[in-house]
Amino acid sequence: MLILVTGGAGFIGSHIVTALVAAGHEVRVLDALLPAAHRTAPEIPDGTDWRHADVRDKEAVADALRGVDAVCHQAAMVGLGKDFADAPDYVGCNDLGTAVLLAGMAEAALRRLVLASSMVVYGEGRYECSRHGVVRPGPRRVADLEAGAFEPPCPSCGEPLAAGLVGEDAPADPRNVYAATKLAQEHLAAAWARATGGRVAALRYHNVYGPGMPRDTPYAGVASLFRSALSRGEAPRVFEDGGQRRDFVHVRDVAGANLAALDGLAGSPDGGLRAYNVGSGEPHTVGEMAGALAEAYGGPTPVVTGEYRLGDVRHITASSQRLRDESGWKPQVPFTEGMTEFASAPLRAG
Repeated sequence: MLILVTGGAGFIGSHIVTALVAAGHEVRVLDALLPAAHRTAPEIPDGTDWRHADVRDKEAVADALRGVDAVCHQAAMVGLGKDFADAPDYVGCNDLGTAVLLAGMAEAALRRLVLASSMVVYGEGRYECSRHGVVRPGPRRVADLEAGAFEPPCPSCGEPLAAGLVGEDAPADPRNVYAATKLAQEHLAAAWARATGGRVAALRYHNVYGPGMPRDTPYAGVASLFRSALSRGEAPRVFEDGGQRRDFVHVRDVAGANLAALDGLAGSPDGGLRAYNVGSGEPHTVGEMAGALAEAYGGPTPVVTGEYRLGDVRHITASSQRLRDESGWKPQVPFTEGMTEFASAPLRAG
């Protein structure tokens, strides 16, 4: 198949391109090379059809879609950014860009899409109260965060909660601009699928890390921020008390999930959007991740600061069982092995 990968020069997109080429697919890349993610020219695999253009450019998108069998839509601004002033850029890149792409796919009668979504659409993860069962705590209060009370309490009785794995059927609750744009992308893709009979696999990536992450940028994930600090000879600064639980999934496993999703789309006659968590299945705290990365790098030791960001959630870890059951995909890179590799892997200029 000929696959268009939007954002194919980026961190995750470039690994997807490499995996597609290795699997025998023809690949076309469309990437705007936004400065927040690219400071140097990207390396494009030999034989890849490279297009330097913005996914919001209707004519460029129409040209890039010619002859294509399926699309992997990775192009997006990621991370929390610097402050709310970034909101127009996030909405423009992520939502307008997706709308232009989907309109072009409708015009070209293309019906297969793998969408890069994110675990941020859930807000907080799954919590259970010993008295009230499964509950959904609201946003954490500033007064609690200032006092170092980072764990969200039961919204009914105020008692401590036990965190668990979130499934794809959990209600969406985006709590920052980036999360709102990712959920909007899913809604746009679902509307496109209903209107055209298209099929969408929305891959809700959890905390992706690995070689080629951008360094020294506020638009990267926490693993990149810690690795960037270590490269500068600085101790990683761990917010809150370091007890935030996440699912750190290696970028090669994410690329494998995209291939599995493409195969599933090729074989399924059903239309519509289906969401899939993409995680390692090995939850770890942010503090554990910082410690493992610093140890593999050779120091310095992370510093737990007690700082917080209002857009952050406390615990969000994935159940990726749906993707495993329906595609046969499973992660291949264990946490310790992945962090050891990442500690010495090259980063891209951010």
